[in-house]
Amino acid sequence: MASDHEDSLLLLLLPTTSPLPTLLAVFLLATVLLWLSPGGPAWALSSPVAHCTLAALSSAADGGKALIAFSVGLTRFVVSSHPDTAREILTSPTFGDRPVKDAARHLLFHRAMGFAPSGDAHWRGLRRRAAAHLFVQRRVAGAAHHRVSIGEAMLSDVSADMARHGEVSLRRLLHAASLNHIMATVFGKRYDLARPEGVLLDEMVTEGYDLLGTFNWADHLPLIKFLDLQGVPPVQREHRARRANGGVDDDEFLADFVDVLLDLEGEEKLSDSDMIAVLWEMIFRGADTVAILMEWIMTRMALHPDIQAKAQSELDAVVGTRSIADDDVVNLPYVQSIVKETLRMHAPGPLLSWARLAIHDAHVGAHLVPAGTTAMVNMWAIAHDPAVWAEPEEFRPERFQEEEDVSVLGSDLRLAPFGAGRRVCPGKMLALATTHLWVAQLLHRFEWAPAAAGGGVDLSERLNMSLEMASPLVCKAVPRSQQA
Repeated sequence: MASDHEDSLLLLLLPTTSPLPTLLAVFLLATVLLWLSPGGPAWALSSPVAHCTLAALSSAADGGKALIAFSVGLTRFVVSSHPDTAREILTSPTFGDRPVKDAARHLLFHRAMGFAPSGDAHWRGLRRRAAAHLFVQRRVAGAAHHRVSIGEAMLSDVSADMARHGEVSLRRLLHAASLNHIMATVFGKRYDLARPEGVLLDEMVTEGYDLLGTFNWADHLPLIKFLDLQGVPPVQREHRARRANGGVDDDEFLADFVDVLLDLEGEEKLSDSDMIAVLWEMIFRGADTVAILMEWIMTRMALHPDIQAKAQSELDAVVGTRSIADDDVVNLPYVQSIVKETLRMHAPGPLLSWARLAIHDAHVGAHLVPAGTTAMVNMWAIAHDPAVWAEPEEFRPERFQEEEDVSVLGSDLRLAPFGAGRRVCPGKMLALATTHLWVAQLLHRFEWAPAAAGGGVDLSERLNMSLEMASPLVCKAVPRSQQA
């Protein structure tokens, strides 16, 4: 092995045409662009708690809650941490587009609702189809049998884990349930995650989720080859064959999403590649969001036995000893408030999933935002701002019953976890319906407590594609029938 001295000599002996000076200059330029751009907080976006770091920077700057600006290399960013400027960004046609990254193109997401340009006829057609066929309330209600049965299976898994281990690692169970639910809703079939087909599906979704959630995901493009997008066409062929044999449910609102898309005719009809894009986006965006939110909710239930007991009293009064039905949820306002308060404190998409692109110059508040700027809303900062919420660090579901109620569907920018405006999450009603039901089922069947000695739970956060718990929740779940 050459010594350090020999290495130094080798560098000095490089020919004058060596690319080293050029590479060094590029490196120094990139460093200057990254660290010395206006505002200088570019490093915050690569942090696992970027939402917290940017919230602190916004609070420290004069007028920073309304808008802060900085650059990452040649990309300009503005971040809003105030409801007023958040509304301007999220509801303005100027910010109707999303910046499309290379990883999204490789996943065909530039042809799906999340990234397709808002002024494009293709995007307008996708939104129209989604509103008319995929996410209407009757279709959400029609998928109730999937939610109920998958929730019941999860209860059995909790009991089995308690019998084997004396504790439950909820993340694994919630992830499996959420993935199975979205697959049943989209494709009309469930997967056994212990079998090879299910293992492959789980790996694809998990790794794709991690890749898309990494801030510098364009640097990881060579690794995206593991995502074999040909996993969807066989499902399309299976559905077409079943339809040819008369195997489609006669009730339009019980059919799965693939059948709905195959039914579209004329100008509404999607090409196979566009259908792949739409279906994969539903899987990636829907598979883990509910699971992550559910883990935060159950963490809060384990940490707040008084709130848990109040919810269980409501469940006992409404449901009694029978199994919970999907239409019970409307009569469970306190359970719904628990979900809403968790969305406030632990919004699944606090920052990075909210990126918008200015398609031309625009004013946001008192500031001119140039075309090409990437705009983000720090919903976490808004939801934790004492000027917006009384005692924001206190977990108190009663605030939505005793004080002013706030919609989470995008009309009130004090709490808009699903976004607002043209890019509001189209699957928000399905996500809420699933979360409300599963929380009710878990609380109705079991009493929850932290498994760790002393009753503590690590509330550290990690911002991936969504805001996850840094450490998986481990609980003890005791059947309530044993609590009498």
